[in-house]
Amino acid sequence: MDIQNIWNDYGKQLRSFLASKVSTPEDAEDLLQEILIKTHQNLSTLKEPEKFKSWLYQIARNKIIDYYRSRNISTTGLDIPELNNLSDEKENIENHSYSELSKCLTPFLKNLPDKYREAIEQTELKGASQRDYADRLGISHSTVKSRVQRGRAMLKELYKQCCNYELDTRGNLLDFEQKPDFDC
Repeated sequence: MDIQNIWNDYGKQLRSFLASKVSTPEDAEDLLQEILIKTHQNLSTLKEPEKFKSWLYQIARNKIIDYYRSRNISTTGLDIPELNNLSDEKENIENHSYSELSKCLTPFLKNLPDKYREAIEQTELKGASQRDYADRLGISHSTVKSRVQRGRAMLKELYKQCCNYELDTRGNLLDFEQKPDFDC
C-alpha cells in the first residue's frame, strides 16, 4: 500500500473525522497532513496489514490528542479495558468506540454490589479522593482502595462479556465489536 492509495482510500473519511474533532477546517487540514506524513514514515512498521484502518485511526486520535495538548486542553480519557481515570471521561476526545462503550457504563455499574458501585461512582466518576471517601464512610483508605480495584475488575469482566476488543501496544482501545448475544 502506498501513500497515494491511502490518500485516495482514506483521505475523505479522515478529513470528516478530524473536522468533527477540532474547531476549524484549517486545523483539521493541518492534522490530516501530519497524519499522512506519519503514516508514510511508519507504514513499514505495520505488522498486520489487515488492521491498517484501526492503525491509521489510532494515529489520527494521537494527533488529535497532541493538538489539544499543545493548546493546554486536557484530553485524558476513559481507558475502557482497564477502567482507569473514569472521572476524566467528560474530557475524553469523543470517538465512536469510546462513546459507544461508555453507554454501557451506567447499566454495568448497576450490576455491581453497592459497596463497589458506590466506591467507583464516588472516587472515579465524581472525583472524590479515595482518602476523603474513606474518611466520610469511617473506613480505612486501604478498604476503599480495595473496593475501587475490585469494582474496576468487575466492570472489566462485564465489558469482556459484552465485547471483543482490539487494543494497541499500549493497551489503548482501537476498536471493538459487541458480541451478538449480549446487550448492555
